[in-house]
Amino acid sequence: MNAPNTPEEIKPTKPDRTRKGGSPKQSLAGVRLRKHADYQRAYAASRKRQSASMSWFLAPRPEEACNAGKASAIANQLPIGRVGLTAGKVLGKAHERNRIKRRMREALRRHLDLLPDGVDLILHPRQVVLTMEFTKLEAEVVRILTQARADAARMASRPGVVSPA
Repeated sequence: MNAPNTPEEIKPTKPDRTRKGGSPKQSLAGVRLRKHADYQRAYAASRKRQSASMSWFLAPRPEEACNAGKASAIANQLPIGRVGLTAGKVLGKAHERNRIKRRMREALRRHLDLLPDGVDLILHPRQVVLTMEFTKLEAEVVRILTQARADAARMASRPGVVSPA
């Protein structure tokens, strides 16, 4: 006879939404650039672009990396675009650099759906990111992501061109 409180019936379920009723929390774990070689390839295949609070690089991913990433991206339901963050010692002490990176990751996490497919995006924040209002930082990240999406669409329409114009 099965007792009503068997472990199968007591299993906790995770809520589908956050406390405030928003969408489920997404993570940057599957879309982060991790290898030094990926950063170097992206730097070589792109040009530096400037914004008010950061500089950024947008490079198309190699075809074999996109195809290999599609299977895992479909399985994890994540976009196949990747993003990388850098914070050099020029930005300040370790705790300041860590705070800059935490703020940048949170702004990116909130707008992960704007990340273009098939490209690598590297963001180099400036020290002003440490003290600026988060809403302004978030707006800046959204502007960069939408511009990167437009540039990625332009790159995709020109298959012979390897680096962005």
